[in-house]
Amino acid sequence: WLLGALALTYLGFSAATVAYQAWGADIAPDSAERTRFTAAREGFGLAGVVLAAALPGLLAADHNTGLGRLGWVLPPLLLVAAVTTLVGVGPAAGRVAALAEPVGASLRGALGDAAFRRLLAVFVANGLASALPATLFLFFVADVLRAESASGPLLALYFVAGAASLPGWVRLSAKIGRVTAWLAAMVLAMLAFGGAVLLGPGDILPFAVICVASGLALGADLALPAAMAADMGERLRRAGACFGVWNFLGRLSLALAAGLALPLLALFAYQPGTESADGLLALSLVYALLPLGFKLLASVLLWRWRNVLDSLEVRS
Repeated sequence: WLLGALALTYLGFSAATVAYQAWGADIAPDSAERTRFTAAREGFGLAGVVLAAALPGLLAADHNTGLGRLGWVLPPLLLVAAVTTLVGVGPAAGRVAALAEPVGASLRGALGDAAFRRLLAVFVANGLASALPATLFLFFVADVLRAESASGPLLALYFVAGAASLPGWVRLSAKIGRVTAWLAAMVLAMLAFGGAVLLGPGDILPFAVICVASGLALGADLALPAAMAADMGERLRRAGACFGVWNFLGRLSLALAAGLALPLLALFAYQPGTESADGLLALSLVYALLPLGFKLLASVLLWRWRNVLDSLEVRS
């Protein structure tokens, strides 16, 4: 039952996400507007994440009971959102008509573009850098910091910082360009996250500072590359295909991060709840330093291809 429910949920979510992202790409007239649309979309998405995390505790004193009640809250919210969208927007098509072609041909056309492939390479490397700590966050807080109860507030701090930073990244990208702004965010993330390897039991406050700083960088990761992908989708008149590939690789990054991090920790004899110094050192290194390697790779690739990617901005 759970497997079937999850499959249907993610199938529907993926279909809605691709359509939603392609729609935003179609209706925006230039790169600046697409960046604002993308930032707004991601900001409300982060607000939803924080709300979903907080609701179980607000709906019941017991967490499991609260999760059960959340299942009754979500369907009406989805219905209200769907009705609002259909009534408020109507069936109007996007500003730019997509090419009428089979799915396979559309995907081949998107992947055949060299600039899009370069953006995807940066996106995957950067996605792995973000997905590795996301996979190991709870283990790190519980075993290295010895502060399992603080994991919820620390996660909320990270996402709130990400949402709050979105308007700033939009303004900065308008002044210096999206590629340069994204590079600045990568540097901020590397400077902030490198200190995590030095933390130990009780270092909640320094880790909270790291969560805020890396959360600020998260805002750029969410808004800027997706806006660049929207530009490319419109240039190729294949926004749906571009965002289909984009979302596939985003989810693949999460799977690859788990497939890389967990066996690597097992190889170094780390077990959740362990007090072994070697196991905890391995956890700190995989949690903090391995993502830095992927983030550095992403920044090098973005710098190398900055002129190509910058030239694709569409200005009104």
